[in-house]
Amino acid sequence: MNHLVKSFLLVFVFIGSMKAQSPAVRELKVGDAAPDFSLPYATRDSIAPDDLKLSSLFGKGPIVLAFYPADWSGGCTKEVCTLRDNFKALAGLNAEILAISGDYEYSHHEWAKHHDLPFKLVADHLHKTAAAYNSYNEAGYNRRTVYVIDKSGNIAYMDLKYSVRDLESFNRLQNALKNLQ
Repeated sequence: MNHLVKSFLLVFVFIGSMKAQSPAVRELKVGDAAPDFSLPYATRDSIAPDDLKLSSLFGKGPIVLAFYPADWSGGCTKEVCTLRDNFKALAGLNAEILAISGDYEYSHHEWAKHHDLPFKLVADHLHKTAAAYNSYNEAGYNRRTVYVIDKSGNIAYMDLKYSVRDLESFNRLQNALKNLQ
């Protein structure tokens, strides 16, 4: 074999072994314990000095985890503005909204100020949280997904194909929160 073919085979074997060593992502389902995380975040008012630990919110009310691809993009702006425009209705259901992307908290802060977003934007730079929630794609961005975590810290609702085309996905989310009352 010539050196080029041997090099190609070595790279192919190396890549295959790396994939075999990657941890398998566990498929989540309603009723499962929500994977915990501790990540930086920002609001329209500031960049938080401490990370947000998901489990610190358990027991207070339902938590909405809204994964989205990126700040400043059209579809994501529509998604968070729908949450903003309906924030009072969701807050009336005692829901804490956490919007999560791979963007840094500095971008989150500017975006939240620009759109007057009244909830936390969580910075998952390494996409480990998105991967734990089956919300990360190989293109390097979060997929648009939504989870509702109940007071006990369990997944009560999930929408792995959340859409911003119309209000259908949002209405299902709102109904899931109403069912937790």
